[in-house]
Amino acid sequence: MTPAAPVDVRTGLSAARFGLYVHFPFCLSKCPYCDFASVAAPEVPQERYTRALVAELEARVARLSERPALDSVFIGGGTPSLWRADLLAHFLETVAARLGLGRDIEVTLEANPGAADAARFADLKAAGINRLSIGVQSFSPQTLKTLGRAHDGDEARRAVDRAHAAGFDNLSLDFIYGAPGQTLALVEADAQAAVALGPTHLSAYALTLDAASLAEEVPLARALGRGELALPPDEVVVDMQRAVAQTYAAAGLERYEVSNYARAGLHSRHNALYWTGGEYLAVGVGATGTLAEGPTRRRYANLRGVGAYLSAVEAGAAPEASHEVLTELERFEERVAMGLRLVSGVDLESVCRDFGQAYDSRRRVVEQLVGSGLAHRREGRLALTDAGLDVHSAIAARLM
Repeated sequence: MTPAAPVDVRTGLSAARFGLYVHFPFCLSKCPYCDFASVAAPEVPQERYTRALVAELEARVARLSERPALDSVFIGGGTPSLWRADLLAHFLETVAARLGLGRDIEVTLEANPGAADAARFADLKAAGINRLSIGVQSFSPQTLKTLGRAHDGDEARRAVDRAHAAGFDNLSLDFIYGAPGQTLALVEADAQAAVALGPTHLSAYALTLDAASLAEEVPLARALGRGELALPPDEVVVDMQRAVAQTYAAAGLERYEVSNYARAGLHSRHNALYWTGGEYLAVGVGATGTLAEGPTRRRYANLRGVGAYLSAVEAGAAPEASHEVLTELERFEERVAMGLRLVSGVDLESVCRDFGQAYDSRRRVVEQLVGSGLAHRREGRLALTDAGLDVHSAIAARLM
C-alpha cells in the first residue's frame, strides 16, 4: 500500500507536486455518457501507440528544465487495462529513466470489469502499477443498461476479488449516481455493495450532461435533449449524494473532496495535485498538461483523434491541439474553485497574496458564507460544509 506524503500546510492535504498523466484512449465499446477522448477499437494498435507515447514523452522531457522526481503517475482512458502489460512495463521503465520516480510514488491505472482477468491484474502489478481504479459505476442491471456498460454486478465483484488476489491493497472503485431512471434506493444499494468489497477509496460522481456533452454528440446527452430520458430532480440527486456519504463514512471512508472518499491517508495523491495547483506533464491522445515555465504556467491539450495524434508524433511534431499561458487571474480562479472542492478547503488569504488579488474585497462574502452555514474556518482555511459542497460552483463564482 502506497503511504501518503505528509500533509502540506499550504494545501491542507498530502498531494503530488509533480505528476504524469498518460491517456490510453482505446475501449471495447463507447459508453453513451462518455465525452472523454476515447474510441471503440476492435483491435488496439498496441505497439504503435506505445512507441508514440514514448516518443512524445522523450520530446517533452527534452524541453523541461530540471524537475524533482515524479510523485505520481495516473494512466486513464479509455480502458487502460487493455494495455499489454509488457508494453506498459516498457513505457514505465522509460518514465523512470527520463524523469525519475519518487520513493513513495503512486502509480494508478484505471481498469474496466470487462477487461479484468486474474492474469491481467497480476501482470499489471508486476509492470509497476500499485493502485487500481475500477470503473464499476453501478451494480444495478437497470442502471448499467442505461449507462451502456457491458459488465454486470457479479462481474464487477469478481474484478475486485481478482484485484485483491493480485496484491492490490490500494484499490479505488468508481460509481455514478443521478442517472436516468435511477432511484435513491438503487443508489443506497450500490453504496452498501461497494463498501462490502473493502476498497480503500471510492469515487461517486453525479451524472452531468451539459452543453459541452451535446457539442461532443454524447448519445445520452442527445437523448436527454430530445426528451427521451430525464435525469432525477436536483433535490433527489442531493439526497443520493448524502446517502452515499453516510454509507461510506459508516464504513470508514470519509469524504475528502466533492466526489471522493477514502480511508485515512489513502486519498488519491495524483488527483489532489490537480486540486491543489501542482504541475503535471501529460502524454497521449487528448491529454492535458500544465507546466511551470519560469514565473508563468503553460497549459496544453493534445489532439483528440487517434489518427491525427499518431501522425503528428510520428512526423516529429508536437501533437497539440491548443496551448496557452495562463494569466494570474485565471490561475487564481482555478486555484480557488479547485481548492474549495476539498473538505480541507483553501487558504484564501494566501492564494489572494500569491496571485495579486485583494482579500479585503472578498471578506464580506466569506463572512456571509460562514454565517449562513455554507462554510467554516479551519486552521486559517476556508472550507465548505456539506451544504456548501452541494452548491460548490455557485460559491466559487462568488469568490472570483
